Amino acid sequence: MIGERLKRARAAAGLSMRALAEKAGVSANMIKKYEHDQSMPGSRALIALAKALNVRSEYFFRSVEIQLEGVEYRKRASTPAGLLKRIEADILDQAERWQELANLWPPFPVPSFEMPSELPESVSSLEQVDALACLVRSIWRLGINPIPDLISELESKGILVILTDVDDLSKFDGLQASVANAPLIVVSAHWPGDRQRFTLAHELGHLLLHGRLGPELDEEKACNRFACAFLLPDSGLFEHLGKRRHHLEPQELYMLKHEYGLSMAACLRRAYDLAVISDAYYKKTQIFFGKNGWRKKEPGDPYPQERTTLFPQLVYRALGEEIIGESKAAELLNMPLSRFHRERQMELIGESADQ
Repeated sequence: MIGERLKRARAAAGLSMRALAEKAGVSANMIKKYEHDQSMPGSRALIALAKALNVRSEYFFRSVEIQLEGVEYRKRASTPAGLLKRIEADILDQAERWQELANLWPPFPVPSFEMPSELPESVSSLEQVDALACLVRSIWRLGINPIPDLISELESKGILVILTDVDDLSKFDGLQASVANAPLIVVSAHWPGDRQRFTLAHELGHLLLHGRLGPELDEEKACNRFACAFLLPDSGLFEHLGKRRHHLEPQELYMLKHEYGLSMAACLRRAYDLAVISDAYYKKTQIFFGKNGWRKKEPGDPYPQERTTLFPQLVYRALGEEIIGESKAAELLNMPLSRFHRERQMELIGESADQ
């Protein structure tokens, strides 16, 4: 029904009924009636609502409806409920478009996720978490070098990655769930790349370690350890820093960050976990980071953000194979048909994405 979709789109836009009514040029009372399916908007009102909510009018009639299952937020205690609703609405919209594309494609050329059968049944120490991260790299044939595109690696294994554009995410640290039996990980499109990658690896840790951890291990700490070990294997750290150090130069951590896509703070922690530096030196350097404001913003250029390209690639592939037409492709990519046509003709290459 249109009412539920209208409510979800309004939540994603962060608008009250009154604010939406003002933007769409209808009364707040009519918005309430639409959302409760007590009245059906006419074509003119529907177009106005779609414009106000930045969605295509086809959104209100989308046949695919999905549910997020097993939702696990990594959030702060003070995260507003309204922010979580905006995030969830954005996720559902993107996941529905994924599922609609999958339903149109016979068969969908993306593998289903399979839990590696070689993983140990139980993990009782952080050293075993390290070993599991190394094992996963081996099973997935990632070698020991830096992973240049973590999102692509996860998507190639059947893990759906969604980057939410909800911009107020200072109190949100990631989300893991499943949709249509596929694991889903959500990060912010506004975070720097090293934070995106750590969160992706952390949530992968939750997925792989679930049900394996002994009672002596805290799951969040274990997943932090997994993330660092998965992104920066011990061989890579030893090669760059050596096996025992009394002092580390900040430039060494900065270069490690830009080679492995892991924050300077996380590289420092990795050095501590592998006993390259002492407990006293680790604590001293943490204080140094705090005094210099590096806990909130590390020095130098940020690590480049990651983007998902699989979905638009599959939309264009479906278009090329004549599985869908231009109108459906534009709808799936959530852009006006006129803009999509220009993009298809390569007329927007080099232009800003927000134009």
